[in-house]
Amino acid sequence: MDDFAKALDQQDDDFQKGQIVRGKVHSYEKNGVYVDIGGKSLAFVPAQEVGLNAFTDLGEVLPLNAEEEFLIIREQDAEGQLTLSLKQLKAKQAWDSIAEMQDSKQSVQVKVTGVNKGGVTVELQGARGFIPRSHLLEKDNLDELVGQNLTASFLEVDPEAKKLVLSQREATRSASFSQLELGQLIEGKVASIKPFGVFVDFDGNTGLIHVKQVSQTYIESLNSLFQVGQQIKAMIIDLDAGKNRISLSTKVLENYAGEMIENTAEVMTSADSRAHRAANKLLEG
Repeated sequence: MDDFAKALDQQDDDFQKGQIVRGKVHSYEKNGVYVDIGGKSLAFVPAQEVGLNAFTDLGEVLPLNAEEEFLIIREQDAEGQLTLSLKQLKAKQAWDSIAEMQDSKQSVQVKVTGVNKGGVTVELQGARGFIPRSHLLEKDNLDELVGQNLTASFLEVDPEAKKLVLSQREATRSASFSQLELGQLIEGKVASIKPFGVFVDFDGNTGLIHVKQVSQTYIESLNSLFQVGQQIKAMIIDLDAGKNRISLSTKVLENYAGEMIENTAEVMTSADSRAHRAANKLLEG
């Protein structure tokens, strides 16, 4: 019997704070759950350490005789009792999983749980996150997003600080980017005009027609040829997923040098038929 008692004592000495243990739900009391983890005393899970989400009945989360893994959050007290947490273990596992998803550059589904001045709060695998207003597709009626599931990508993940920042805009852009191909003809609107080129918005993406890709002839002023909001067709001539950069060209659609300057409307009207020839040249080159 002395040897058996020593063995039990030795087993209990092996339990350390931060260790993950497996146990069976033994019984309940008003402020927590007793769990048998094979020690000389039952371990205890305080009610506030049971679940990540709100619940009304301890048995809903930890049914009687259910086996579950727990995290030791406090070593033995004077009576030899360990304190466990299911909540903190689930949170740790969630953050580990989120870090893995970030490393693999996955887009994820998050549920909007609330609204504040800067954006919306979201939930991902029990972890609380945030999407800034500037990274939402819907920037005005944020209250209508509560309860909705959004597709988002990661901007910042810091498990130590419990900081999770995501972007719906970037996820949409990445998904759209993956559908693009070299030689593809796109149609969009002129978003802005700079001395070096024209930015075009299309299908959730923004591409650039560099000034040297507008026409085979030198263009003195892009503002004389384009207007913000103007509908335009152009061909994708380069894609850089790492930098999320899309290079466009109208020059490749010209039948002769300077046609974009002399007769832009004709180039745009017949762009679809010109695109096949231009795409073949681009892909062959």
